[in-house]
Amino acid sequence: MEPDYINVDVFRPANADGSFLQADLTQKWPWEDGTVDHIRAHDIIEHMVDKVHTMNEIHRVLKPGGTVDIFVPTTEGRGADQDPTHVSYWNRNSFLYHTHGDAHYLRFKDSMGLKGAFQVVSEEEKEWPVKVWKLRILLRAVK
Repeated sequence: MEPDYINVDVFRPANADGSFLQADLTQKWPWEDGTVDHIRAHDIIEHMVDKVHTMNEIHRVLKPGGTVDIFVPTTEGRGADQDPTHVSYWNRNSFLYHTHGDAHYLRFKDSMGLKGAFQVVSEEEKEWPVKVWKLRILLRAVK
């Protein structure tokens, strides 16, 4: 548990020793527009059914210039498919549709219902044990 962070999950964690919020993130997230400085989404977005909803909600709740640190198994390795609870699949190109100024975002934002874009601050792909590739990408909300 990180200091000054609120852990959010559908189920209360077994070791809930800090701030905790039980929430269904498939619905509207329980924060007001533009009120969150930073989101740490490590090993979570692949469990979210609707990629567009997830990225729209991240953008909605972040303050202007707020950041999201995403760590996700990619389709470049076995990790995306190995966990039976993974329901969405990501790779570096998935984020082109959410990148401010990118042709994918500009072309598809209206038809796909994309409600906000991000600037890529940093990114790193790394192979973990047993041929699991993960992407860590830091995005800044453009508002």
